[in-house]
Amino acid sequence: MSPSSKVWRLPKDIDTDNLAPGAYMKLPVAQIAKHTLESIRADFAGGVKPGDVIVAGPNFGIGSSREQAAGVLVELGVRAVIAPSFSGLFFRNAFNLGLLLLTCAQAGLINEEETLQIEQQMSDLSSNEASSGTHEGAHDGANDGAHDGAHDGAVHTFHIVAPSGLRLECKPIPDFLMQMIDHGGLLNVLKYKYKQN
Repeated sequence: MSPSSKVWRLPKDIDTDNLAPGAYMKLPVAQIAKHTLESIRADFAGGVKPGDVIVAGPNFGIGSSREQAAGVLVELGVRAVIAPSFSGLFFRNAFNLGLLLLTCAQAGLINEEETLQIEQQMSDLSSNEASSGTHEGAHDGANDGAHDGAHDGAVHTFHIVAPSGLRLECKPIPDFLMQMIDHGGLLNVLKYKYKQN
């Protein structure tokens, strides 16, 4: 059984400036993280614990391409972000930095402070089926140098399970993207593959 994760609920259209405010962009990520979501939820940066999850409305991560918007969530130990949809740029940056994003059409059914289980299973599908499970445009540049050695046609399926018994299906994620999550980001995947050669 996977570890339990506490939910932090957020509205739709959370943008990159909410996540990594522009006024602090010259600071290291660890310092920017202290201001994450302060304009939306002042209690978040100081209250979030490693392993907690964010559950948000559609269009999470819209705005600029700043990778710090995903980096601060990694810095704070957020286990995953669950939402009906994500910005394509944020999606790419998140996986490149090792942040798990779960696309769940019914994320709105999850309540604040619920304790969730995230079930994961690996399946073999055709390449076309695997690609259909991710955000449109999310592959652009995300798999540069990282796809070699992945299980071709393999995807990881996810279900969110709430204490009430509610079980929600998420879109599957191709194995090459999950390698980035397992290794803590694209850079670590490339380092690992270099050592194998």
